Amino acid sequence: MENLNRIKGALADAGKMGVWFAGQLGKDSVTVSKWCTNTTQPDLQTLAKISELLNIDIRELIVKRKVNIQYDL
Repeated sequence: MENLNRIKGALADAGKMGVWFAGQLGKDSVTVSKWCTNTTQPDLQTLAKISELLNIDIRELIVKRKVNIQYDL
C-alpha cells in the first residue's frame, strides 16, 4: 500500500504511543495500528482530531505527492 499519511512519524515526533493515542480517540488500537502502517486511512474528521491531539497542522499528517500531468495538445 502506498504511504498516504505520516501518523506514525507524527506520533514518534510527539513522543506518544499508539495505545495512548487510541484511548484519546476512542478507537481500537488495531485501528490506529492500521493507520500507522497505511493499511487503512482515517476519515477527515478523525484526521482533524489527530492533528489537535498532536498539536500539529493537519497538512503535516498527509504525505505530499508530486503529480505529473501531461497534456496532449
